[in-house]
Order: sequence, then structure tokens, then C-alpha cells
Amino acid sequence: QVQLVESGGGSVQAGGSLRLSCAASGYTYSRYSMGWFRQAPGKERVGVALLFTGGGRTSYADSVKGQFTISQDNDRKTLYLQMKSLKPEDTGMYYCADVSPDGRTWWFDVRFGYWGQGTQVTVSS
Repeated sequence: QVQLVESGGGSVQAGGSLRLSCAASGYTYSRYSMGWFRQAPGKERVGVALLFTGGGRTSYADSVKGQFTISQDNDRKTLYLQMKSLKPEDTGMYYCADVSPDGRTWWFDVRFGYWGQGTQVTVSS
């Protein structure tokens, strides 16, 4: 069974940085695309960064291009999201996501269905 556990969230001032981590277990991690989503208060969950199968290609939401970087560590089965120059509008719950054939969330033609519990990021002005 797939398990995803996020960590690294917190409260920072605008302009600060955070690195989120997602520990993945229960399957062969490196074979699948994985992503980071966020849900701002009162809004739907949306994709922010995607790492395609094999780790060779990435995609980002327009709002975070040049600001966020997604990466993976295959040896330790961990997905990362490096966030810099944080803004108050980056506030939200951040979720790690993995592919599932039964998933209901599509982004960049990737079907996501496994989710972590989320980690809160709060950016104050």
C-alpha cells in the first residue's frame, strides 16, 4: 500500500524559503510521476509542481515557475519541494501526490490518487 508522509511546513515571513519533503513507501517509488499540490483556505486543491516518470522532466503551475523546484532522491525514496521568495499567496496546505489508476485528480495528463496528510505553509507579510 502506498504511503506518503509530508514534512517541512511552517510559518515564514514573506521572502523566506522552505523545503518540503515527502517520504514515500509501499511501492517502487522511482517508476512513477509524483507531484505537489496545495490548497489555500477556501479554495480547491491545485497542482503546483510535477515530476514525471524517471525524474527527467518537470512541470510547474505558472504561479510558481522560477520560485519552486521539485526534485527526488531515489535512494531515500523522498520527494522534495524547494520553495523560495515565498509570498502570502503561497499560504496553504501542501500535499504530496502519487499516481493511481483509480485517482480522480488529473494534472498534465497524470492521474493522481494517493495523497499524504499534508503539511501547512503559512507566509506572513
